[in-house]
Amino acid sequence: MADVSRSDTPLKATFKLRLNGETVTLATVGQAYRFITNLSSIEWIEFRALHADAVSALQRAADNAMLTVQATNALRALFVRAKLL
Repeated sequence: MADVSRSDTPLKATFKLRLNGETVTLATVGQAYRFITNLSSIEWIEFRALHADAVSALQRAADNAMLTVQATNALRALFVRAKLL
C-alpha cells in the first residue's frame, strides 16, 4: 500500500474550506488524507461513519487513481455534513 499522506493523485474536485479564518485547499488524495486524519478524532466523532468512509476511500484511491471519484464523493459527503462546504 502506498503512503496515503504523500499521494499526489489529484481528486476530481478541489475543496476550499475556511477553517479558523484561513482557507485550506485540498486538491490531492494526500492533502485530503492529512487534513481529515490530522484533526483530533474528537472533532470527527459526530461524523464517525462518514469520516471512516472518507479515510477508507482515500486509502484505496492512493493505490488506484481510478477510485478518486469515490474518494471525492466521500469527502464531499463528509464536508457537507460537517458544514465545511
